[in-house]
Amino acid sequence: MSIIQRWIEQDLRHPSSQKKVRLLFGARQTGKTTLLRSVIETEAHKIEFDLQDASLRLAFERNPGSFSEQLLAAAPHPRVVFVDEIQKAPMLLDEIHWLIENHKIQFILTGSSARKLKRASANMLGGRALLRHLFPFLYLELENDFDLEKVLKLGSLPGMYFDSPETATEKLTSYVETYLKEEIMLEAAVRNIGHFHRFLEVAAQHATELLNFENIAREASIKSGVIKSYLQILDDTLIGYILPPWDQSVRKQLGKHPKFYFFDNGVLNSINRQSANAQIHPELRGKLFEQWIINEVRAVLSYLRSSFKMYFWQTKAGNEVDLLLARNNLPEIAIEIKAKRSIGPKDMSGLKSLGEEYPQVKQLLVCEEVFPRSEGEIQILPYKTFLSELGPFLNLAKLSS
Repeated sequence: MSIIQRWIEQDLRHPSSQKKVRLLFGARQTGKTTLLRSVIETEAHKIEFDLQDASLRLAFERNPGSFSEQLLAAAPHPRVVFVDEIQKAPMLLDEIHWLIENHKIQFILTGSSARKLKRASANMLGGRALLRHLFPFLYLELENDFDLEKVLKLGSLPGMYFDSPETATEKLTSYVETYLKEEIMLEAAVRNIGHFHRFLEVAAQHATELLNFENIAREASIKSGVIKSYLQILDDTLIGYILPPWDQSVRKQLGKHPKFYFFDNGVLNSINRQSANAQIHPELRGKLFEQWIINEVRAVLSYLRSSFKMYFWQTKAGNEVDLLLARNNLPEIAIEIKAKRSIGPKDMSGLKSLGEEYPQVKQLLVCEEVFPRSEGEIQILPYKTFLSELGPFLNLAKLSS
């Protein structure tokens, strides 16, 4: 197994970051704890609290002040305090705020959900927090260890990527059964377990598609209002991402159907009970490829702290482009995603239609062709070329053609 350097590590280690509370959000198994332990491993005086320990969490819930008492009683006082899964005990943020103000202790925190923090109107440290997100392995992080077929079937979660297909499949099954179907329901206070299970399976079948809430509600036998709340739970717990449709009018955006993507292909396939040994149907492969590319772009935008916002574009006539990047309410980059080794005119129809409406937008088609080429205003890019140059491109460098 290779040692994988995460993109965000340098950011977390930077001296300016150490002046703030480093709060790293990410879904379970994205490697938050491992990463942050490596960031502080050379610190001589550090203390760690794992809030997944139920007895420890209960003690702090009964007496939040005991958290500060433990730290101040330690000799010598810790220079750095690492708190894992802070959303499980949001009341500790008040204690952390007080300790920062009065004792200049550095804190480094992880969270796999912002839901409890938002619901409890938790103290978010008065602007003292450096908030970052961690995602599954990127193509550029894996480098020579990257395997497209593995990413499409088993995803790229750090805790599973280097396992055998059999072991990864077992872990993904446990992830879905234990974490998605138990812990998330407890955290979100979901009352009807059967409803949430059915919703999860139906949502997985509709991933990457337009979300028609009435249709999903009918398939899952659940009210459409409940479907929307369940989708928000997946968004809050970082398991999925709601992609809005593009319209320069925010009001009109809200009236259109969004799309939904899961954060990792392996998790999606596990919910769908897709065997790692089975051949992927071409239609499903196209969806998985699209979801993976969109998740890669989303992660890079987050790591670069880019001002680009993500949308998809669709006309009433049905023309569509998978991803549209805009800032200052102006579209700049259109990206069509095709899991194909040979691109034809039909594959470019959405981009050409968008180009007629927004001629200033850069048009890209990301696919499995071997060499980059151009068709008029459209740049056709192998996915490796696109992902290798995505970071510089989003910082206004030009893509090679």
